[in-house]
Amino acid sequence: MSVAAIVPAYNEEQTIGVVVEALLACPVITEIIVVSDGSTDGTVAVASQYPVQVVDLPQNVGKGGAMKAGANHTSCDVLLFVDADLVGLHARHIDALVEPVLSGRTAMSIGVFNEGRVSTDLAQKIAPSLSGQRAVKKSLFDAVPKLESSRFGVEVALTQYAERHGVDIVRVPLSCLSQVTKEEKRGLIPGLQARMEMYRDIVRSMLPDKKSYDEDYHKE
Repeated sequence: MSVAAIVPAYNEEQTIGVVVEALLACPVITEIIVVSDGSTDGTVAVASQYPVQVVDLPQNVGKGGAMKAGANHTSCDVLLFVDADLVGLHARHIDALVEPVLSGRTAMSIGVFNEGRVSTDLAQKIAPSLSGQRAVKKSLFDAVPKLESSRFGVEVALTQYAERHGVDIVRVPLSCLSQVTKEEKRGLIPGLQARMEMYRDIVRSMLPDKKSYDEDYHKE
């Protein structure tokens, strides 16, 4: 099966390069798609220096919309999503994430930080479904409703949909991997505001939606 790595990015010029380099070093990846979600910094310029596809969205649509845009630009069988602000990403992390899906053990795997930074490790141990690092069959991803409007609730929406449809999600420990926090990127007050907006999106995604229970997807 072919694998497309999709990196949603909003103003991540400082870290997008090292993330792309790690993906390029992994033979299992068929193609790499960086989706700039209305970035106003040098994210597009940095990503464009590499042999990857860059999708430059004219305005910010949120993480869910950016992930959906990336998925719409590939026909690969498996989608690997990684955040653009990761610190310490290596090919071994990528291989570990995609293996459960490529081997047929599951239709979705989720990466959980382990032995990285205390703050990011703890958050994912408490709520692993919030992890932005995951591999998923494209057929499953495409079947999840309303992802384009889910914003930061996209990970919860994906996890809940998979669980409702009997997918045995595999959680993969990602040792010595972490990410830059919003407070570090934007400053304390703006970072806290961005975090609260993220939590708002997550809570909204957890509200019951009867129609989503009736949706299904076709396994390969």
